[in-house]
Amino acid sequence: MKVDEATNAQRLKREVPLLVVLHGANLNLLGERPAEHYGTLTLPELEELIRREAEDKGFRCRFHQTNHEGEFIELLHASRSAAAVIVNPGAWTHYSYAIRDALELVGGRVAEVHLSGIEHREHWRARSVIREVVDLSVSGEGPEGYLRAIRELDLLVREGSM
Repeated sequence: MKVDEATNAQRLKREVPLLVVLHGANLNLLGERPAEHYGTLTLPELEELIRREAEDKGFRCRFHQTNHEGEFIELLHASRSAAAVIVNPGAWTHYSYAIRDALELVGGRVAEVHLSGIEHREHWRARSVIREVVDLSVSGEGPEGYLRAIRELDLLVREGSM
């Protein structure tokens, strides 16, 4: 009986598409950062919103946050077979070609999401070096931007499986 349960769990894991959400530098301090740019939600509260929307769309979720660029890249490498990935690299968005290169290796659909409107902030934030290698970019919609990204990724994943 235990073998059958393990086999069923593995089968379900393969059938339910994985959504990986990677949070970059300083996002662990959401709720403490300037509310006019980042809102008032903490990272656990944001992840709970994301989880509910993702599960509603049929995804299982895995979340990671790191303040270390190399670890972010390793997490992207580990996410290469996920159905979908949402990345918010934080400030790395504007200059990390290493993250850009790692994103090119992800096999599933990828969305870049930023809580603040990066194109309307400091001039150096307006440029995203990863935008050209992702399927979708959402900026300035606060937490709703993550939910929008999930809905759009869901459609893209379904299109790819038809």
